[in-house]
Amino acid sequence: MISFTSVDDVLDFAMKSEQESVDFYHRMTAMTSNAEMKQVFTQLAHEEMGHKSRLQHMRETRQPVLIPEKVADLRISDYLPDVLPGPRLTYSEALIVAMKKENAAARLYTDLAARAADDNIREVFEGLIREEQAHKLRFETEYDEYVLKEN
Repeated sequence: MISFTSVDDVLDFAMKSEQESVDFYHRMTAMTSNAEMKQVFTQLAHEEMGHKSRLQHMRETRQPVLIPEKVADLRISDYLPDVLPGPRLTYSEALIVAMKKENAAARLYTDLAARAADDNIREVFEGLIREEQAHKLRFETEYDEYVLKEN
């Protein structure tokens, strides 16, 4: 079981998770031969690097990342089938992968927040939950705008 004794431990864990997402999207970029999908995965990797940078800034300055208390959840990904990453993903499938990845991160932080013994650590996890929910909302909105409206 993962144990966190400080806010820095939490932020280090979150930065490592963001880096894993960057690496995942870079692998997806290398895996696909479709130029449009390469661009999508490169953009997703860039966004995850931005998330990691914000966490690093938070760790260095001790200033929290300001995320609204409540983030809307369109729950689109709840009703979509799982998609396995591969070289021939469509744009809609790439969005599904991204939504589900962000949702899994939010669930992880929710579980860790529930186990946190320290209020400061719990608050950081709660901020990370909202951050991941905001990322998921972005992908759900994109899916709604460019996939569902076309059908």
